[in-house]
Amino acid sequence: MKGKLQLVFSIFTILSLFVLAACGNTNDTTSKEESNEEEPETEVTSYSVEHAMGTTEIPANPERVVILTNEGTEALLALGVKPVGAVMSWDQDPWYEHISADMDGVEVVGDENEVNVEKIAELQPDLIIGNKVRQEDLYNQLNAIAPTVFSENLAGDWKINFELYAKALNLVEKGQEIMTEYDSKVEELKATLGDKVNQEISIVRFSSRPTRIYYTDSFSGVVFEQLGFKRAAHQEKLFTEDNKMGNFAIEVDRELIPEMDADVLFYFTYADAIAVEEEWTNDPLWQNLNAVKEGNTHKVSDITWNTAGGVIAANIMLDDIEEIFTQE
Repeated sequence: MKGKLQLVFSIFTILSLFVLAACGNTNDTTSKEESNEEEPETEVTSYSVEHAMGTTEIPANPERVVILTNEGTEALLALGVKPVGAVMSWDQDPWYEHISADMDGVEVVGDENEVNVEKIAELQPDLIIGNKVRQEDLYNQLNAIAPTVFSENLAGDWKINFELYAKALNLVEKGQEIMTEYDSKVEELKATLGDKVNQEISIVRFSSRPTRIYYTDSFSGVVFEQLGFKRAAHQEKLFTEDNKMGNFAIEVDRELIPEMDADVLFYFTYADAIAVEEEWTNDPLWQNLNAVKEGNTHKVSDITWNTAGGVIAANIMLDDIEEIFTQE
């Protein structure tokens, strides 16, 4: 009997050791799993953006944005951001037709040249986006209202500015997607046009201010250059001989109408300058242009080919170019 009790006791002892060992392994595994758990991500409360006026710290996810340029308005809308305030569209009351539906309820804060600082303050924005060329003198006032980011230039910098605006809104990835889509559209159109992009083009704007020939560092110039179009070779000298506007544009008098000629000539007219357009296009020098005589002149929208200046207008311009050249 005593031997049986010893045997039972021994078996019980061995089983107890196995149980304890198993529990120990479980605890070790649990400890290891707990130690391997990732630390919770630190919530981003702000981010910094370098721009024309320095570096600005912006609170995460700005929701009340004021935009102070026309091309910037288009950038915000393309990025899916509806501003609480924006400068009115040039010569419109208050928005261009191609963006008006998306701007319903947006407050007008003046125009690019005359920003209403008091109105901006009333809107209590958490981000203001503007431009050094237009509003440099107001930067400190605006920055006192809310974090303010300025692009450097306008003219042909609309793609560069779009990238900055996407950074300011913390929407870099979405901005890259939009530009990739745009660039793909350019390449598709380029393939569709084929050899037609080897033609020389000229771009003219009629205005109550001096009439201009636009060149490569303009909104439309950037679009045409990416498509691969050639510029009228004889115009090159106009943009290398002490032109105060560089490769953006040059102001011309009527005696320089012959310099407007090219294989294909595009022209647009500011809203208040229809009479100017009629005077110039009825001039014998205009009528004698090869582009005119061969029916290769095209009047296009001043808004979407020039003054709007943003990514939405650029896409519309690509559609216009395709229509014009595929109907020839």
